Amino acid sequence: MHQEDINLWPVMLHHPHFFGYGSLVNRATHDYAAAHRARVSGWRRVWRHVRIRPVAFLSVEPAPGVEIDGLIAAVPGGDWAALDAREAAYSRHPVTHDVRHAAAGTPEVALYRLRPEGHDAPSLRHPILLSYIDVVVQGFLAEYGVKGAERFAETTAGWEAPVLDDRAAPHYPRARQLIPRERAVVDGLLADLPVTRVPLEEARATDGPPETD
Repeated sequence: MHQEDINLWPVMLHHPHFFGYGSLVNRATHDYAAAHRARVSGWRRVWRHVRIRPVAFLSVEPAPGVEIDGLIAAVPGGDWAALDAREAAYSRHPVTHDVRHAAAGTPEVALYRLRPEGHDAPSLRHPILLSYIDVVVQGFLAEYGVKGAERFAETTAGWEAPVLDDRAAPHYPRARQLIPRERAVVDGLLADLPVTRVPLEEARATDGPPETD
């Protein structure tokens, strides 16, 4: 737990929590201060494209025996409205008894997963954004270090996909600037994964890059 969160944690234990496993691991993308590192068992991340969005994002799917790193954070007063809007197309799934963390108490915890219908694997028309991967990996580096970033890649399915290299002109609305060391980690991970990196110029020369909300 970050030092500034220590005094908040006992108070927030009585509020419901979300388990973030992608961009929500990056604390710079949200204002939920009472956060703590955690792991959930029985799930793995997977890259999926949902019809209401032009690009692919992370979801989770059941995976017996698999454990993924993430972040739990309190949702004050159980006011899920802002998160539900951010995670449109996803539904909340209770995982209270599947989560491990070092804090005292057992808060109610839910994660967001795509609804069963209406999503597909990423494609050239609906790629993964490099700017999104940058944000996710930056979060894992901050919380778990390089080994944590490697575990993120290892416990995520669906890497057989195009990745639009929009780092110079990000299309992800919560894009973050990475320092050289962080960029090197991201690029190293992608080099070892079965992704197809698509230059932004190439996308512009065809149908144009996808736009996100």
